Amino acid sequence: MIEIGIKLIAAYFVGGIMGGDIMRRLRGGGDLRNEGSGNVGATNALRARGGSFALGVLAIDIGKGIFAALVIPLITWPSAWHLLGASSLTITELKTALPYGCGFTATLGHCFPFLLHFRGGKGVATAAGVFGALLPAALPWMIGIFVLTILLTGWVAVASMLAALAALLYVVIAGAGLNSTMGFFAAAMSLLIIFKHRSNIANLMSGKEHAFEKARVLGRLFDRWTDRWRGR
Repeated sequence: MIEIGIKLIAAYFVGGIMGGDIMRRLRGGGDLRNEGSGNVGATNALRARGGSFALGVLAIDIGKGIFAALVIPLITWPSAWHLLGASSLTITELKTALPYGCGFTATLGHCFPFLLHFRGGKGVATAAGVFGALLPAALPWMIGIFVLTILLTGWVAVASMLAALAALLYVVIAGAGLNSTMGFFAAAMSLLIIFKHRSNIANLMSGKEHAFEKARVLGRLFDRWTDRWRGR
């Protein structure tokens, strides 16, 4: 059990390595937490620093999610699993569940990094890396929902939450079901993403949420069609 705990903690601290902070040290500039929306993720980086900077942030945050889910669970350990005194079936179950646990704690570390006074991002890019590593079959549905929502509304927060829920829906319908390790993982990740977007939900309800208007291509076409229809 010590090995499991250490790997989960390691994944948490890997998640706490913020892409925005690394890019700031490489490229210079101020702390993203003091600019724009105050978020250290790729969306605020795009608005505050431009595309190349945001792309670097996105790549780092996605990459650490993949690393935490796929690499950390496979790191060799001095003590063998059988020293736990568990049956072979239990050991197999633990090995199967460990990548999901590491993926979740990495996302948790991004959202609430201990070394940065728990001032992290919203976990979307890191979660995307984790989902891509562990639920690759759900990824096309997540990307499709995300892109379609952006094109229609321009709301990145809504797109992010719906993409997470799309992964959960995939697990319920086509995966192992909600009452499984995969199901618990998808549900926990979705709840975490929604919780981190609670301020965006409040802004949506009050009509104050900012939209990424340049990306709202389908939404603008729909508005024009509606205006023409009403003008008849």
